[in-house]
Amino acid sequence: MLVRNGRSLIGVTRQPTSPSTPSLPELDQPLPQGDEKGHAVQAMFDTIAPRYDMVNRIMTFRLDVRWRRIAIDSLGLPEGATILDLATGTGDFCRELDERNYRSIGADFSFGMLAAARTAEPLVQGDGMSLPIKSGSVDGATCGFALRNFVDLQLVFEELARIVRPGGRIALLDASEPDNAIMRFGHGLYFGKVVPFIGGLLSDKRAYGYLPRSLAYLPPRDELLAALRTVGFSDVTHQQLTLGAAQLLTATRT
Repeated sequence: MLVRNGRSLIGVTRQPTSPSTPSLPELDQPLPQGDEKGHAVQAMFDTIAPRYDMVNRIMTFRLDVRWRRIAIDSLGLPEGATILDLATGTGDFCRELDERNYRSIGADFSFGMLAAARTAEPLVQGDGMSLPIKSGSVDGATCGFALRNFVDLQLVFEELARIVRPGGRIALLDASEPDNAIMRFGHGLYFGKVVPFIGGLLSDKRAYGYLPRSLAYLPPRDELLAALRTVGFSDVTHQQLTLGAAQLLTATRT
């Protein structure tokens, strides 16, 4: 489903669907898996879209803005390059890319997030495991804090390898757990207790109780790097940001 004016790089693919009554688990219930996860996550982002940006800025002390800028710097692509922002949400990455004179297109499977987007760049609703983008048609790709939300991360990496041209670059941001034991303890308290409390006050309690727990979906960093190499990326690197509160994966399409 094309949400806003697109370019010729947009193709046709299957679109995500939502069940009639998707829901997130309670804190004492196991995390959802497979299609159940996909439906629940899609419904969650549809729900929290109106206040998503505000809550993010408050909870990260605006560090999320700095992390996105670091990710864009790491691409090292020339002005005018076309970059897909996967799981674009409300278009934060697209706005930053536009300021750097890149051509961007945002893709997300949550129509609620796309409807709340604050960007003039073209947006498309699509599943990261089957993107409506032509093969080899973009110079790079970004993704912000969404890797743990995909049902099958390996398929997502394969799709990135398919759509990014040889020599193109990717920069993938997500939450992380600090290596330092003291920092890890403090991060656990904040991410596990404070974030759900603030999120519950300002937005949706169940959603912001789920998001810290969803970090468990992410494979260890060595597995993430190996998975990117397997699908056709080289120069794969991993960087901890702000004492390990976030992580950045970068790679070049071979």
